[in-house]
Amino acid sequence: MSDTTDRHGRQAAVRSGPRLALVLVAAATLVAGVSIFAFTPTASAGTTLGASAAEKGRYFGTAVAANKLSDTTYVGILNREFNSVTAENEMKWDATEPSQGNFTYANADRIVNSARANGQQVRGHALAWHSQQPGWAQNMSGTALRNAMLNHVTQVATYYRGKISAWDVVNEAFADGGNGARRDSNLQRTGNDWIEAAFRAARAADPGAKLCYNDYNTDGQNAKSNAVYAMVQDFKARGVPIDCVGFQSHFNSQSPVPNDYQANLQRFVNLGVDVQITELDIEGSGTTQANSFGRVVTACLAISRCTGITVWGIRDTDSWRASGTPLLFDGSGNKKAAYTSTLNALNAGGNPVTTPPTPPTTAPPTTPPGTPPPTTAPPTTPPPGGAGCSATLSNNSWTGGFVTTIRVTAGSAGTNGWTVTVTLPAGSAITNAWNTTRSGNTGSVQLTNVAYNGRLTAGQVTEVGFQGTGTAPSGTPTCSAS
Repeated sequence: MSDTTDRHGRQAAVRSGPRLALVLVAAATLVAGVSIFAFTPTASAGTTLGASAAEKGRYFGTAVAANKLSDTTYVGILNREFNSVTAENEMKWDATEPSQGNFTYANADRIVNSARANGQQVRGHALAWHSQQPGWAQNMSGTALRNAMLNHVTQVATYYRGKISAWDVVNEAFADGGNGARRDSNLQRTGNDWIEAAFRAARAADPGAKLCYNDYNTDGQNAKSNAVYAMVQDFKARGVPIDCVGFQSHFNSQSPVPNDYQANLQRFVNLGVDVQITELDIEGSGTTQANSFGRVVTACLAISRCTGITVWGIRDTDSWRASGTPLLFDGSGNKKAAYTSTLNALNAGGNPVTTPPTPPTTAPPTTPPGTPPPTTAPPTTPPPGGAGCSATLSNNSWTGGFVTTIRVTAGSAGTNGWTVTVTLPAGSAITNAWNTTRSGNTGSVQLTNVAYNGRLTAGQVTEVGFQGTGTAPSGTPTCSAS
């Protein structure tokens, strides 16, 4: 998730190649019954996402899970369509250093070796992050934690030296909200220079890799993106090694592609860094989703130093927000309208023809962890859950860990507050949660609303989530309303 920037091997700043001679047509192409970005291809137009991006001097990548490399449909799409790979979870701190000083790379190596065997670039994600830390690091602070973090950055970046095109050196270090503050985390509490220290350690460990800062909710100009901008500006002025900024770009109907998306990317480029779209997913379906993907691709291609795009998963069912169907392939591996609009925009390399979006017909989606979730409009049929509330769960799992999304639906009387009880399997534990206050980390865990999502009208939905180690919970949670 975060989850998540860059290139293969070690190219210098990749520039857009000569644009193809293209003809844009005003009539919309009909795909799966919806009209999407229209494009008349030439003989040299790419027929896959990676091939088309490569024609423009860029990559088009995806996040990959090691435990899915035995899925023939998954691997078939991966190797046909993408020329860049990012490990979804296998390079994070908890996966690569489960106990202090004990480094394990087996699952990450599976992804790296598969990518290199198929001529794909590899992005590293992520060296230093407040989340998905091993338990031993979560229990540290001060100088001990700072030294442990720097050793981790050094060891992992050194191990993969020459194999990683770019590292997300630091991930999600700024808080949500309107003041542009740093996120309060155990790493931040080691001193405000911890980000700089991580970048300097990464440069020493692998001088050839591009070094990126990566975050979400920074896609348009706002307090958070302004704070990141100020940090990058300071780093460039003082010679701190930073080469790129990653924009995760998790979009939905409540948080669509901002109007100043391209302008925001360009202002970072003007500081002298590359930009990449690092974790793209857009919840929705049909024309609206297709046009949104096309807008993102068009914005990147309009900027010479927007060096590539990574979608955060392959099929909708592989996504951490699977209920929102946010990717380019459906659960069976079929190309969606969003795939066609993305390929058309890549082949056009300019401003494609769009059709007016239609109102979304699916329930509003989730948001990245840490952001207040959207709620649905009241339904036209009687809501479930009687006078109280009901809850369902969905999981995105990997070896040794999981993310669980809980969907709370208000009953016919609405709620002023709610509590969901979910039971974790033996040996499983919650490491962090968002949009909820939790009681307990193991066994029977209670999740209670926070200030902004307790009051729901009849049929309204809110989503909360948590991350854990071990096996994900199953079954139906219980929900009580007040």
